[in-house]
Amino acid sequence: MPHQANRLINSSSPYLLQHAYNPVDWFPWGEEALEKAKKEDKPIIVSIGYSACHWCHVMERESFENEKIAEIMNAHFVCIKVDREERPDVDQVYMDAVHAMGLQGGWPLNAILLPDQRPFYGGTYFPAQGWANLLLQIAKVFKEQRAELEKSAEGFMNSLSVSDIQKYGLNSIGADFSKEDLSQMFKILSQNFDKKKGGMNKAPKFPMPVIYSFLLREFEANKNEAALAHVKLTLNKMAFGGLYDQIGGGFTRYSTDADWFAPHFEKMLYDNGQLVSLYSEAFQATKDPLYKEIVFQTIEWLQREMTTEEGGFYSALDADSEGEEGKFYCWTASEFREVLGPDAELMFAYYNLTEKGNWEPQKNIPHRNLTDSEFAKAHDLSLEELQDLVKAANLKLLKQRETKVRPGLDDKILSGWNGLMLKGLVDAYASFQAPEFLQMAIKNAEFICAKMKNGKGLFRNYKGGKASIDAYLEDYAAVTQAFNALYQVTFDEKWLNEAVQLTEYTIEHFYDEEERFFFFTNDESEKLIARKKEIFDNVIPGSNSLMAQNLYTLGTITSNQTYTDMAIEMLGRVKKMVMVEPQYLTNWACLATQMVTPTAEIVMVGDDIQRQAFSFFDQFMPNKVLVGAENEGTSKLALLANRGILNDETTFYVCFNKACQLPVNSANDAINLIQDIK
Repeated sequence: MPHQANRLINSSSPYLLQHAYNPVDWFPWGEEALEKAKKEDKPIIVSIGYSACHWCHVMERESFENEKIAEIMNAHFVCIKVDREERPDVDQVYMDAVHAMGLQGGWPLNAILLPDQRPFYGGTYFPAQGWANLLLQIAKVFKEQRAELEKSAEGFMNSLSVSDIQKYGLNSIGADFSKEDLSQMFKILSQNFDKKKGGMNKAPKFPMPVIYSFLLREFEANKNEAALAHVKLTLNKMAFGGLYDQIGGGFTRYSTDADWFAPHFEKMLYDNGQLVSLYSEAFQATKDPLYKEIVFQTIEWLQREMTTEEGGFYSALDADSEGEEGKFYCWTASEFREVLGPDAELMFAYYNLTEKGNWEPQKNIPHRNLTDSEFAKAHDLSLEELQDLVKAANLKLLKQRETKVRPGLDDKILSGWNGLMLKGLVDAYASFQAPEFLQMAIKNAEFICAKMKNGKGLFRNYKGGKASIDAYLEDYAAVTQAFNALYQVTFDEKWLNEAVQLTEYTIEHFYDEEERFFFFTNDESEKLIARKKEIFDNVIPGSNSLMAQNLYTLGTITSNQTYTDMAIEMLGRVKKMVMVEPQYLTNWACLATQMVTPTAEIVMVGDDIQRQAFSFFDQFMPNKVLVGAENEGTSKLALLANRGILNDETTFYVCFNKACQLPVNSANDAINLIQDIK
């Protein structure tokens, strides 16, 4: 018999709803719970996770569904459940606290607080008996030795109150980077490369798209073939491994092994958005058809499984179905044969299946170890024959998979993650000229503006027709970046104006004039025990590095020197650290590559500028901005002032560092001007 619903039943978060029938008297984070803790003078348990987190589910089954453990929690504590994806601000504060305790972070994250929200103990996953014993011990100490806990909390608060800017001495030394500086960063990064299997040299392996984005830029700046080789090795191995869903498209969150073979099966929107961008850029640099295949198949998955009728994108797919990790994605030998009939043996070889199971008993994870050309040659097929057979087989397998119990869908829509996917669609459109990618991008951008705007600002979350929670810096940064990119393929100034408006709002409500970086939270939002800044890049680039890139790009497009100066000052403040620890600041390193050679300002005037713009995406040329109008005088942008059509043909104006070249009537001539400067 199910337990009576607790207060989480009214949540928008699928993760909180998963806990709505626990016997634990859960509260969502908010005034009611915090006031109750103060009024009743009880310590607080803050338990943080997310819907696609495997060990979060395990701890729920073992502890939070256990009546006896729930009794202990309810009797001695006020219990708060937090979805880290909805409330990254709360997660950030208590993750920092756990780190200050000398513990490794991760999820589930369980922090124990005094009634005034100050943390004194924490950890990640606890087995049931260990959790019960710990809580009883803490309850006893809270009653009998309160002063000791107060002392611990005071120490951790001192640590939390020191900003990263103070901690790491981020003082401006100027953003004058050289090509040699980029090479030095590459050398430091390369010490940790897995030169045989791609990626970084340890398991588990996360995709970390921003690292390879930097390597592409190092290759472009220094003609560093070793950088490009590692990008290709990594992208090929990821595309061939179980990390990538060979049958249905889309990347899972990470590989548990060094071979990219055995994934943690959850699929996150933020990974896939960035990886669509990365594979699209890598295609520009290499023209490898594998990268095109990956982008198209991943966007098909996005459209099929992750897109609402309104054009928003869901957050994630769970790793588990029917209580088993990966069950939805794995195949038995007999099931595979039954679906594919006469083509089964060929596909067995193509996807490296075995009778006993290549992962666990009777469980096969499809993966590849040969290119299509190599496999076709080995099996005496033409490339076209093989690719037709694979496509037909995948359609049959996909149809069969749809009959299985699906993994849980995290159906909340987050503005920042939608921004990352929107940017991916724009980059894919620029690289492959597929109009359906642009249609999806525009529909998503219109959805964000219509449903997720909060006056001049943004909401973080949207679900069931309702937007909630004030957006964080990561949301403003990612959406602004996407609108910047969307303008540069459509030349519709609506998107540029949206980017400017969001940037102005971000400066007004997030910028710290004293430390010259942006806070993670809005100054008008709920105040937590600490107001943090996110400096370091991770699986998602840090929000300050994204904002610095936005300010630089937007400042260049709109001729706003204040923006570019802010970006350069921010980059200058992290220069010393990015030179020493580039693996933690790789998105900052990407911005540094734009300081090494002048940024090309490409201005186009004519009635076919959208088509002509593809010429500038046909090769990898990251250090540029594109501005365009159909006729002279139709835009107020300074870069378009006095820029008319010459010789009755589309006209291209190229400028660097406020110095202009003579106008030309051919995109190729404009590209040659850019190459000459570099």
